[in-house]
Parts: sequence; C-alpha cells; structure tokens
Amino acid sequence: MNGPEITFSVAPELRLFVPSDRRRGRTTVVTDGSSTLGHVVESLGVPLTEAGRLLVDGSPVPVSHIPREGEHVDVLGVARPQQVPGAPLRFLLDVHLGTLARRLRLLGVDAAYENEDIGDPALAALSAKERRVLLSRDRGLLRRREIWAGAYVYSDRPDDQLTDVLERFAPALAPWTRCTACNGPLREADKDSVQNRLEQGTQRSYDVFAQCTACERVYWRGAHHANLEAIVESAMRTAGTTTRGDASVGPGQGPAPAA
Repeated sequence: MNGPEITFSVAPELRLFVPSDRRRGRTTVVTDGSSTLGHVVESLGVPLTEAGRLLVDGSPVPVSHIPREGEHVDVLGVARPQQVPGAPLRFLLDVHLGTLARRLRLLGVDAAYENEDIGDPALAALSAKERRVLLSRDRGLLRRREIWAGAYVYSDRPDDQLTDVLERFAPALAPWTRCTACNGPLREADKDSVQNRLEQGTQRSYDVFAQCTACERVYWRGAHHANLEAIVESAMRTAGTTTRGDASVGPGQGPAPAA
C-alpha cells in the first residue's frame, strides 16, 4: 500500500547525487508514511552531510519530519562556512585522499589520514571517537550514522579539493607548523641535534631545520620548498589571509611526502 505522495527539488550543487531524471524542477516521490524526511532524502541519493536546510512548503523542518500528502520539499545545500559542533576543528581523511591530507597538514590543519583501507565501520568509529570531520568521496561511508560529522569531497583534483575544504569549513591556518608525514607538530631544531639524520650534502648546504615532535622527521628548505610555498600562498589567498613571515621552516625538503 502506497503512502503519501510528495514532490521535491534539490539545490543545483546536489543534483549529481540524484538520478538524472530527478535533477531539474519538481519530481514526485511516494513515501511509506512512516520514514523520516532525512531517510527519504538519503534514499534519493543525497548524503545528509551534504544537505543543508530542508524546507517543506517554504518552511524549515528537521530531518525527523514525517512527510505528509501533497507537501513539497526543497533540499538546500550546506551553508558556507559550515559550522561544526565542538572544537577544535579537526579532520579525518579516508585512504583515497592522501594528497589532500598532506596539503592540509602543510597549512597547519589537524588532518588524520589512514593510508591503509581499515574499512568503513572503523573510519566512522574513529570519526566519532576523536570528533573529527570525515572527508571522503565515498557516499556510502558518509551515510553511516555513527560518524561525528562528514563532508563529501566533490572533485578528484587535489587543487580543487583543497579549495573546497577551505571554503566550506574555513579552518584556521598555520603553515609550516605540522608534519606532512604523520600530522605531528613541528618545532625548531638545532643543526647539531639532527646532524646524524642528514646527508653530508644537506649538512653543508643548510643551517635552519625543524623536526617533528612525534615521528622525529627533519625538515629544511630544500628543492621542493618553492612548489610547496606556491600551494601555501594560493591557500592563504583562498582563506583571505596572509602567511606569517619567512621565519618558519616547514616541509620543503626531499623526504617530505609530495604535496
């Protein structure tokens, strides 16, 4: 037995989630009479992490609303910058977003990253345990109820991914302060204290170093620094701020993972 028949439309940025025949104008959905509006939205393909306000006949309703016959639902996109409950703002990235994770760390953003596929249940549980925003291109993962908060990464290009995260969440940036390899904080390091970790050519050519307080990886301004500096400057323009000067030493050196 069919339940109430409703119509709905989705914001333009959400149309990629729904079937092609439902992407323009109003479309009809027959509900079962007991499922919440949140469930109906997800059944149409839109993760609730990507749904902003839900409007029924122009008025906002919660995801727990039970649709009634003849209602029209507008599914809006997430407002930017998005407010996330709790502080500080921290991220968790799945196995497919390693480059994005390293770039966020380059900017001083706390970005945990699993470089092995630990499975959706474990990722969702880690998001909840550490209260991290889970970033993923896996729509099914983002539908798991136990995640703390989540966001779909729309592009497969690292430049666009980084811009999207910065514009959506507006995290505080502190470039060159976090290890791109393990996410640990960096500290200034005396050359003598790290000399046994350096190649002879590096010892001769550089005098200013930083070291990760967690994994002890050593950084200096080497061959890759100019490329990383360009990434930082672009990100700071996106964020509408400026770098803090040239005193910091960050991951601009060979052993650091490429950004």
